[in-house]
Amino acid sequence: MHALFDEAGKFLAGRILSEAESSAQIELDSGKRVKVKAANILLKFDKPAPAELLAQAREIAAGVELPLAWEFAPEEEFGFAELARDYFSAQAPVTEQAGMLVALFEAPHYFRRAGKGRFRKASAEVLQQALAAIEKKKQIQAQIDAWAAELVAGTCPQPVREQLYKILFRPDKNAPEYKAVVEASRSAQKAPLDLLQAAGAIDSSYQFHWKRFLFDNFPKGTGFPPLAAPQPPADLPLADVQAYSIDDSATTEIDDALSVQGLGTGTVTLGIHIAAPGLAIQPGGDLDKLGRTRLSTVYMPGYKITMLPDEVVQIYTLDEGRANPAVSLYVTIDEATLAITATETRLERVPVTVNLRHDQLDHIVTEEWLQDASIQTENTPQALLDLREQLSFLHRLAKQLKAQREVVRGKPETFNRPDYTFRLSAARPPEGANAPAGGSAASEAASVGAHKPRNDGAEPNGSETVDITTRKRGAPLDLIVAEAAIVANSTWGNMLAEHGVPGIYRSQASLAPGVKVRMSTKALPHAGIGVKSYAWATSPLRRYVDLVNQWQIIACARHGKTAALAAPFKPKDAELFSIISSFDAAYSAYNGYQAGMERFWTLKYLQQNQIAELDATVFKEGPNGSFLVRADTLPLVLPVLGAQQLPRGARVRVKLGEIDEITLDVAGTLVARLDDPLDASDDGPVDEDEGDEEAVAGPIAIAVDVNEAEGEGAGGTADNRAP
Repeated sequence: MHALFDEAGKFLAGRILSEAESSAQIELDSGKRVKVKAANILLKFDKPAPAELLAQAREIAAGVELPLAWEFAPEEEFGFAELARDYFSAQAPVTEQAGMLVALFEAPHYFRRAGKGRFRKASAEVLQQALAAIEKKKQIQAQIDAWAAELVAGTCPQPVREQLYKILFRPDKNAPEYKAVVEASRSAQKAPLDLLQAAGAIDSSYQFHWKRFLFDNFPKGTGFPPLAAPQPPADLPLADVQAYSIDDSATTEIDDALSVQGLGTGTVTLGIHIAAPGLAIQPGGDLDKLGRTRLSTVYMPGYKITMLPDEVVQIYTLDEGRANPAVSLYVTIDEATLAITATETRLERVPVTVNLRHDQLDHIVTEEWLQDASIQTENTPQALLDLREQLSFLHRLAKQLKAQREVVRGKPETFNRPDYTFRLSAARPPEGANAPAGGSAASEAASVGAHKPRNDGAEPNGSETVDITTRKRGAPLDLIVAEAAIVANSTWGNMLAEHGVPGIYRSQASLAPGVKVRMSTKALPHAGIGVKSYAWATSPLRRYVDLVNQWQIIACARHGKTAALAAPFKPKDAELFSIISSFDAAYSAYNGYQAGMERFWTLKYLQQNQIAELDATVFKEGPNGSFLVRADTLPLVLPVLGAQQLPRGARVRVKLGEIDEITLDVAGTLVARLDDPLDASDDGPVDEDEGDEEAVAGPIAIAVDVNEAEGEGAGGTADNRAP
């Protein structure tokens, strides 16, 4: 005697060895013996053999006309054997009964299961809906198959193209566009990125990086909603100074300027004037919400996305030829000793006489030019000559301030690498440059205004010609601006703490390896800069934390000892912690994108100038037996393979391999060592930025998992592109 039984929704059959009231011992064809509850035994039979019964049942089930069976089925609950006798014949053999069982079990849209071997037919309305859903699913699968076939054939369907970045990085894994890419990748046996590139889904490598960044950070686009630009207070006093800014020619968000009074009197007053959008933008207002959404201006070669609308920037940027609203820090200095004796903060309008552009003046404003008034340089602008004495004083002051900070730091600041400036040109004038990404003591200071790029035209498209130029760090004009910013940021940071007004600070516990700069609401020392406390406050047009700190500084300037009661943010305000968290994430993402696009344009520079080899310096070991080198004249780090192990500081000639503009990857092979091995050592000079090395490009982690089981939902990301 044999039995057909239900084992967890799967039909099995075997020979009955023994049988009790509530269960039976059954031997399967495999020889395995199982104990089966009596309620799970659906049929008992002598013939045919169990395996043959199951095979015939599946064949018969495939031929059952489900609409007809549904018509035959009674309205009340029924058993499969009953319907078999109604559908086939009153003498339906065991094979037809088993066939009907399988057919009913596999058609839940027609028949709802009501127990072991028991069913109830679906209502006409439910059946109609289910059949419509099945038909829709068939149509979707047909569409998936068609799209997959197009991708394999080298054509990208428009719906897949439109969903490209969602498919790759944040997919709905049940969406047909995603499934088509997975199916095509499996069929073509290609990694998804390779498949999509071959199918033309990626218009260009530049657009790939740009649109991916927008997808992650600006999903609603980069445009601004229509908002009225607030005017500054009408009652601001006019400062009795003649201020000037020092920036790159590409800068539009001019948020810092300087003035000097009292030269030759023994007491000099240095004015550090910061653009003051915080005088009009109200915390909690629409513009504040906009700034808090963006958190920073985004810089990249040839383009930028500003934190605030241009209408607002134009009112508050410190343009020459007008009096601009500003928060001013006046620093009283002993002219002989250069000691700071007093500071004062004022809210006022500051006349700006000229916007100096350091990229046009660095070749003139050298240390020698500042120290020796007899040196004359051809084509020196009159505005610069008029400021020569002031700049000479400011440079002497900046050098002393830097030396004093280095005493606190415990060691001098060393910066061996230059700053690199990227300028793009096509059928339009050169535009844009790069802003420092931050992270080191130098970039903390430099970020206040020395390298703020701009664009005056359309977005780049990747076809432009790139020009990469260098500028030595610590150039006189650069040093003047950086030290003035450090004075302002540290002085105002201390002032907030003294008034009991919370701010957003940057601190670094020590210069020990691995100790990073942190943001918090506590006025803690910044070991990297060598100051008691440091609060970013000198770039409120382009960084949201500076705007927040400016509101707090304005409260101190207006209310003095009672500022804590009037400041927008109170001690232990949870909003400040939220701002810090959001800013850290956004600033990191923006800087990462800037670094990536600078690497993109560096690789473009190699291609455009047909550079196949370059000189470089080893700075550490790399993966898989390689070593990492930094190009001597370009902002490029890459892994190099060679037969020999090289020490840090060794100079080498490297042959470049193939460039991948999607992964931003290029590797090299060692051609020759350029220095004398006997003169090399592993303890060469360490650059201040060595602790934050740029990552060497590599495989892109995407969320398309071609190994994921059919029908699975969301899963983890998978790196499916190996360059």
